[in-house]
Amino acid sequence: MPKTESNPIELGTKAADFLLPDAQGVLHKLADFDAKPALLVAFISNRCPFVLLIREQFAAFARDYAEKGLQVVAINANDHAAHPEEALARIGEEVEKSGYAFPYLKDESQETAKAYGAACTPDFFLFDADRRLAYHGQFDDARPGNGKNVTGADLRAAADAVLKGERPTSNQVSSIGCNIKWKPGNEPAWFPQAA
Repeated sequence: MPKTESNPIELGTKAADFLLPDAQGVLHKLADFDAKPALLVAFISNRCPFVLLIREQFAAFARDYAEKGLQVVAINANDHAAHPEEALARIGEEVEKSGYAFPYLKDESQETAKAYGAACTPDFFLFDADRRLAYHGQFDDARPGNGKNVTGADLRAAADAVLKGERPTSNQVSSIGCNIKWKPGNEPAWFPQAA
């Protein structure tokens, strides 16, 4: 299965604003998440095997850390014209099926994904209280077919540090997953073009 690594993004980068709908038509923006000391912006998918592998543990992680002060928002930027299972209505179904207790939004224009430099699903961006990027790495080292348990160990350690006002390790392992399914002609400049 093809694999894409997350882009290298400089730690300390400010969180980009967004205005995106959930499946109920409610619009969410970055400022809605100002109240808590940490924010995780996760680019995910309804169909990517890398996301499906961690889905249950990711939902549990978000529930566990909500009580500690972490807010989570997930964004689906995949082209739903080419992949209907990524449409807004299907996002609503995924929230129910997976037990996601956080907003799951649709980036129809793909401009939010570009603003964050998101490359793959899953792609995790953990921001501190000042909404500066503190962690941009993997959930853990489990991958489809490698037999490793899904624990969320890497993201949990990073969230623990940020919630204590500390910096996560600078040795951050890139997330790996399916590439974001860009609309034809909408690929970012850094996306590898077909030869």
